[in-house]
Amino acid sequence: MSISIALPVRKNDYENKPVLFYNDMYRANINMNKSEAIKEIKKSLKFYQGLGFTHLPVHKTALEGLLDNILTDKKKKTGITDLRVSEKKAGYIADKQAVLKALRGEIGDCQRCKLAKGRKNIVFGEGNYDAKIMFIGEGPGREEDIQARPFVGDAGKLLTRLIEKMGFKREDVYIANIVKCRPPNNRDPEEDEIAACSPFLKQQVEIILPGVIMSLGRISAQTLTGSKIAISRLRGRSYDFNGIPLMPTFHPAYLLRNPKDKQLTWEDALKVLEKLKKP
Repeated sequence: MSISIALPVRKNDYENKPVLFYNDMYRANINMNKSEAIKEIKKSLKFYQGLGFTHLPVHKTALEGLLDNILTDKKKKTGITDLRVSEKKAGYIADKQAVLKALRGEIGDCQRCKLAKGRKNIVFGEGNYDAKIMFIGEGPGREEDIQARPFVGDAGKLLTRLIEKMGFKREDVYIANIVKCRPPNNRDPEEDEIAACSPFLKQQVEIILPGVIMSLGRISAQTLTGSKIAISRLRGRSYDFNGIPLMPTFHPAYLLRNPKDKQLTWEDALKVLEKLKKP
């Protein structure tokens, strides 16, 4: 079940830097007192009001406890006159699409790191906004840079075959990368480049809210787990990324060079399907 917040739209009244509303709700609920939480929520609401949104997709967990307090305390002045909770069925994907579009707009013609100098296109990510599985690779390659789409070369074809073997179509899942611009000569992304891109990837994950993340390759696994352990030791074990189960596995490009390890990746995929309770 999805839940959204209905709010009045006020034009030209928002912060310049977007903050994901439902992430703020969750963080405020855990780490802030009520007054601080209200200020944080208002800041986020004003931003999206300025964009013209009347509803936002919100993870149900983020609302527990905090929202009840706000709604029942009539003495506190929040500045939001018709805050209410409504179940929303139709249009939920459209809301996610709109928020992702706003996030892509915030990235703009990104010049936040040195990868901007050599890229042709920003590869934002693509797929189902309500995906049960999100695949996160390392960075765009030559073909991805040309087409502005993730995993469209030979490694992408192998990933598509894995997705289909798992019982999905490519359009059923969401695919992104740790960095959104191609590193020169397909080298590994460097720490400052990863740091520049990570906030946007984190927000993509928070918007999509997949049931499971499958990281592809060493850079992706180490970035998402915060570990420097080799991918051969990270893979096959379940981790947590901001409350979402994470399963590291080998990168498809590695599997093209080492086909004997395809079986290990399939074993990882089976564990993902088990988490989703998909036969």
